[in-house]
Order: sequence, then C-alpha cells, then structure tokens
Amino acid sequence: MKFTQKDVNTLTKIITSRRDVRGNNFIKKKISKKKLNKILEAGITAPSVGYSQPWRFVIADDKKRNEVYNHFTDVFNKSKEKFKDRPIYNKLKLEGILESDINIAVYYKESDEEVLGQTYMKRSGEYSVVCAILNMWHMARALNIGMGWVSILKPKKINKILNIDKNEYKFIAYLCFGYTKKFHVEPELKILKWNKKKKLQECLLT
Repeated sequence: MKFTQKDVNTLTKIITSRRDVRGNNFIKKKISKKKLNKILEAGITAPSVGYSQPWRFVIADDKKRNEVYNHFTDVFNKSKEKFKDRPIYNKLKLEGILESDINIAVYYKESDEEVLGQTYMKRSGEYSVVCAILNMWHMARALNIGMGWVSILKPKKINKILNIDKNEYKFIAYLCFGYTKKFHVEPELKILKWNKKKKLQECLLT
C-alpha cells in the first residue's frame, strides 16, 4: 500500500494536534463501544519486541475510579513540596479521573519464555506497551476524543485498587478518555509557560 501526500498531511495534523487532556476540559458525553474498540484495536496493533504483544488493559468501574481519584489527591498534595519554588504547580489540573467517560489502566505482561529481542534489553517489552499507548492516543485524537495520562500515582496502590497481581503484571499507565470542550492549539503546559518547546537541533546529540 502506498500513501499520498494527503495521507501524510492528515497524519501530521493528528500527531501535532495530540494533547494531554485534563479534567477541566472533559464534557459529559459517552464514548460508544465501537469507538472504544477502535482505540483499543489501535493499541494492540502497535509494534512489540519479538511480536510479544505484552499489553493488557483494565477498564475501571466507577467504584475503582473513585478510589484511584482519592489516591491521586493524596499523592498530588504530597508532591507539592517538590515544586514549592513553582507556585503555579498548586493550581494545575493534572487529571480527569472523574470527569472523563472511561478510565483504562495499562499493564505489561512479562512472558514466561525467552522473547526475541529482549536478551539484553529486558525493558523493551515495557517500551512496546508505551507504543500501544501512543497508538491509542493518536486514534482517540483522530476520533475527536481526548486522552489524559495520569502519572502522579503509586503503582502498588493502583494494583491494590484494581486487584492486579504485581508479580504477573507491571503497571505502566492510567489513562482517561472522554469528549472535550476543546483541544488546545498548543500543549497546555507550554501555554502556561511551565516549559518551552525544544527545537529539533537541541534534541540531536552531536
């Protein structure tokens, strides 16, 4: 299959329009099962080392979402001490756990057998799961659905809430999906001047 310049332009728009959506932007609108499946299918078509396909997904129900939110609130308040020299941190909305329509926890399942390509880089399996997450993010954006990645969480606590065996699965990400009021033209943290965008030259090691 060959792609056209129009396809390239569309893909570029999707990639550059992807945003980390927070709870101050989600709206009360349900995601259809068909669109949820499209997002999940995009995830499982990601590349994986040794074709190991190590991703696993848990869709959190309302009770568990509330528990995750309570845990987030606790650790977020504790994290404020680390950013006390940047007062804006206290005002940031860094999750959309309750406001979003669907919460999905993403896990890595380690293989019981030797995996091709992981002989010396064991964590490449976990990196494969991150590829799945980015696929989901882009598909959600193409469907005009927002996604937020909540990272201020303790994996052990999330495992306990979701009743997941930490010896069998490794927690990678907690994602919030939902329709939004808008998608920011620029990343929100860039707009708030939390950090500036790096130029390509700054990212090249020479």
